[in-house]
This record gives sequence, C-alpha cells and structure tokens, in this order.
Amino acid sequence: MSQDITLQKIAEELPKSVLNASDKDLEGFQQIIEETIKLREGHRNLQRLIKSFSSSSIQRS
Repeated sequence: MSQDITLQKIAEELPKSVLNASDKDLEGFQQIIEETIKLREGHRNLQRLIKSFSSSSIQRS
C-alpha cells in the first residue's frame, strides 16, 4: 500500500513548535535529519557487507 502524501498533509501535521521555530532551530533540526539519514544509510551498508561476508565465508568453508 502506498500513501499519497501531499504538501498540505505534511503542513497540517507539523507541530506548532516547528512552524514557529527560528531559522537557527530549523538549521539544527535539519542537521539532525541529515545525520539520521547518513546513519540509516550506514546501517544498511553495514547489513549488506555482513550479508556479503557471511555468504562468502560459507562458500569458503
């Protein structure tokens, strides 16, 4: 199932604290989001490496 997310839905669900945040607060929030994305990508890459390593180790045995 895919959800149709519109800009309006996103805006309606944003808490008032985010809407009223300063530019500095939003920049900090953006950095947190960017680092979270990097962390998730790193985790996925680590899982792929482990899976690949496990598969190659099994074949060598």
